[in-house]
Amino acid sequence: MLNDKIKRDQLLTLQDLADFGEELLSDIRKLVNDHSKPIKQWLKSAEVKKMLQISDGKLQHLRDRGTIPFTKLGGVTYYNLREIEDLMNSDKVHDR
Repeated sequence: MLNDKIKRDQLLTLQDLADFGEELLSDIRKLVNDHSKPIKQWLKSAEVKKMLQISDGKLQHLRDRGTIPFTKLGGVTYYNLREIEDLMNSDKVHDR
C-alpha cells in the first residue's frame, strides 16, 4: 500500500492506524535488537590497525615494547578490545 499513489478521496480507518502503529513498533524493536548485539571482545591485528590507524610496523613496535597487550593463539595475534580502549583512555606516557 505504501507504493500505491495516495488519493484525496481515500479514507484512513482506526484499524489502519492501529496496523501502522504495530508495524512501526515492530520495526523499532528490530532496530534496537540489531544495535544491542554484543561487541567483539577479541580483535585481530588488521582490526586494531584500522581502529588505531597505524601500520604493521607500528603495531609490531607497540607489541615489542609491551605498550599494547596481546595474546597469540594458533599463530594468530589477538587483542582485547577493552584493554586497547583502556590504554587509549589512560594518561599513560611511555619513554621514547
